[in-house]
Amino acid sequence: MGFIDDLFQKKEDERYKIPVEKDFKKNFDAIKEILTNCDDIIYRDFNVGQDQKMRFAIIYAEGLADKNLINEHILQNLMILSRMANMNIETLKQKIYEVIKDGTVAVTDLREIEDVNVAVDVILSGETILILDKWDKVLMIATRGWPMRSVSEPSTETVIRGPSEGFTETLRVNTALVRRRIRDPRLKIKQFQIGRRSKTDVAVLFIDEIANNNVLRMVKERLDKIDIDAILESGYVEQLIEDNWRSPFPQIQNTQRPDAVAAALYEGRIGIIVDNTPFALLVPSTVVSLLQSPEDYYERFFISSAVRVLRFIAMALALTFPSLYIATTSFHPGMLPTDLALYVAGTRMKVPFPAFIEAFLMEAALELLREAGIRLPVPIGSTIGIVGGLVLGQAAVQAGIVSPLMVIVVALTAMATYAAPSYSLAASFRLLRFILMALAAFLGLYGIIIGLFVLLFHMCTLKSFGVPYLSPFAAAEMTLGDFKDVFLRVPLHMMRKRPSYLHRSDNDRLSKKTADIFSWEGDRNEQK
Repeated sequence: MGFIDDLFQKKEDERYKIPVEKDFKKNFDAIKEILTNCDDIIYRDFNVGQDQKMRFAIIYAEGLADKNLINEHILQNLMILSRMANMNIETLKQKIYEVIKDGTVAVTDLREIEDVNVAVDVILSGETILILDKWDKVLMIATRGWPMRSVSEPSTETVIRGPSEGFTETLRVNTALVRRRIRDPRLKIKQFQIGRRSKTDVAVLFIDEIANNNVLRMVKERLDKIDIDAILESGYVEQLIEDNWRSPFPQIQNTQRPDAVAAALYEGRIGIIVDNTPFALLVPSTVVSLLQSPEDYYERFFISSAVRVLRFIAMALALTFPSLYIATTSFHPGMLPTDLALYVAGTRMKVPFPAFIEAFLMEAALELLREAGIRLPVPIGSTIGIVGGLVLGQAAVQAGIVSPLMVIVVALTAMATYAAPSYSLAASFRLLRFILMALAAFLGLYGIIIGLFVLLFHMCTLKSFGVPYLSPFAAAEMTLGDFKDVFLRVPLHMMRKRPSYLHRSDNDRLSKKTADIFSWEGDRNEQK
């Protein structure tokens, strides 16, 4: 047995097993007793065979199963076509499974089940159960067919150039979108259930020979330790398997884009897709990966590098700009040019509050507007956000509550925050911004420096599934090649190796022959 088979080997729990018996009535009543008072469960019993002496029954959940498939390919075949079978009742009893599997039921998936509880779980998952007379097993027939949202562009990760497909709330649709981009038999998809009551389907995706086995083992161990009644969204899983729940930084990346998941799997990372949510998880994650956008690799490297530098500057502004305003106006006005210092002092002459209170009020109002815009319907939310921000800012300046420069600082900070590709990372920066503002109010620039040092120390100690959060800067095995895709993105033909801090077995991403085609040396050799 290989590493993957051994790691994902299913462990049967014998404590709650109810074996299927040969008595048709006992099996039928056992399932009916478990699903009592469930009016959406449909029971249909009927007789089969030329002499109508064999009793069958199907059980399914209305709304989760495809009723047309059940009527046309199961009931019709069993009740009508089975009468044409040229065999007596005794032969039919002995070979009933072969008759149904090979010549009667026209479905893609047909399996035997020996546990009544498993049969109930299958019914609640949208499949249909067929109970056979005088047979100590029940048959699971694949009939899932619940309503689902069509594939559309992800609303939280829009790009100018790139695929417009996004994940949906259906697990199998999401895995198909990834499989479509990785047509490699070494792409493994291991599926299991989490949640005592919800029994939510969870799929772990990785590429064998590229993914790190130690990271894969940690993922499986942490998922196995989750013992909760329900998993309603991938955020539940994210919070239960992350390394440090006390950290304000997200240690697991979430995305709605199948191309982002495929790119991460090619790098050697591991994807986790949870049913009933369009957000997939990627591990391990670093602060650099959270600041990268899929569009960075679809444009030429000049454009991508310029945008990425702008993004890093925006994140620095989003974290420190209001606190720098507070520190310079309250403690260090001498750092400003004389004319600018006089102008700032003049604009704040009628403001009755200290710079910290002024900044805190404006930042709190901005957060309130952002939250209100999210909760309101889309047509109203955008209007409230724009009109509310303009009216509130103008009214606050005219009332003398804040200075005009403070409005500019808050507006630039908000725009810088929106430049982050990851909403979770931007939310962390928004929270830490208030802490730096408080430190700047008490200690000025010294407080900001102390806060940044503490923040840097925390990030140096933070890990995501064994990988340093500040990789490649804090990686144990730092290589020059890892910096080809950090602040700048080098040309694609120069990114031959996968990141070394992920410790993959297959390190080559681009062959040397292909890379030489784009080099000056390769061109000269070709001309000769």
